[in-house]
Amino acid sequence: MFLREVRKRIGVLGAFLAVTLPAAALAVPAGAQAATLSMRGADVSTLQRAVDLGAKYYTAAGAVADPLDILKGAGVNYVRLRVWNNPVSGYNNAAKVLAYARTVKAKGFKLLIDFHYSDTWADPGVQTKPAAWSSHGISALTKDVYDYTYGLCTSLKAQGTTPDSVQIGNEINVGMLWNDGKVVNNDFTNLSLLLKSGYNATKACNSSTQVIIHTANSDSDAHARWFYDGIKAKGVAWDVTGLSYYCNWHGTMANMTSVIADMISRYGKPTILAETATPFTTNNADSTGNSINTACPGYPATWAGQAAAFTAVQNAAKAGGAIGVFYWEPTWTAVPGNGWNPANIATSGDGWDNMAVFNWTNVFNGSVKWIS
Repeated sequence: MFLREVRKRIGVLGAFLAVTLPAAALAVPAGAQAATLSMRGADVSTLQRAVDLGAKYYTAAGAVADPLDILKGAGVNYVRLRVWNNPVSGYNNAAKVLAYARTVKAKGFKLLIDFHYSDTWADPGVQTKPAAWSSHGISALTKDVYDYTYGLCTSLKAQGTTPDSVQIGNEINVGMLWNDGKVVNNDFTNLSLLLKSGYNATKACNSSTQVIIHTANSDSDAHARWFYDGIKAKGVAWDVTGLSYYCNWHGTMANMTSVIADMISRYGKPTILAETATPFTTNNADSTGNSINTACPGYPATWAGQAAAFTAVQNAAKAGGAIGVFYWEPTWTAVPGNGWNPANIATSGDGWDNMAVFNWTNVFNGSVKWIS
């Protein structure tokens, strides 16, 4: 998710904004069971570049520390890393992900690899084929997905960093690898072939690696059912259902609780929030505008408000039965040279600097906790 996703969601999902119930008011829906959040995650895909540029991070008390250690101390036990096929900047290609996976695993984290199957951002608004696959039809793309997924997974395994989970696509609300893998006129045939290929490649690499199918469909049962019913009818297998939830785009937390409960009941699979984040300010740290300029209803865009909102999101997910919540890019501060555009990373800015859990001098928000 990012800038193109923001433009799309603001227009399409703005109507879902509503007052969010506080965590204490959340009731467990009928048939749901309050869960333990065993997957307490953080997507730190931009952190490798920040550290390479010499960025320093600080504890809440102001001491220099490894940001991964800071996150671990706040409760994180799972790291998510996206992989792009051939980004111009090199970040985050397979070689970079292989290198950083060693760092992550050495810290004792579990690892989720997020395959975008693109050279750049893939989200509900854009799913562009990698340039190397641009002329390929569905048959060739099915092989591409298998070979690329299996290749990276086996390389990770060979260096002792076998992924614990993988995502076959990122926020694939209406498919991936457009236009061949796009769902048109409710036809999931091509998408199902791609998803089966990714699943089979993952299991051939390592049978215990969990396969996550990830959409941004936490906004409504109807949207989520349309997608997951569609792939299920085509015989697609998956292990974990992944949803994105941003209060600014996906409605109330109470509604998100209900959607999660419905997913678990309907498909019988564990469900996670693969992405979420909350702001600590609406101000902007660099020349690139913020992707999100409003706080979660009921939670101010302050240091304390960010922490309270994130806790409320986690409690809402638990109330629906979710087993995991991943914070998206908690370490992506406005480090010069660590921009959003992989084709122009050195001079593009960071639209997420108000959503990180480190402030503009890279000091950690000590009130932010990942809860079990």
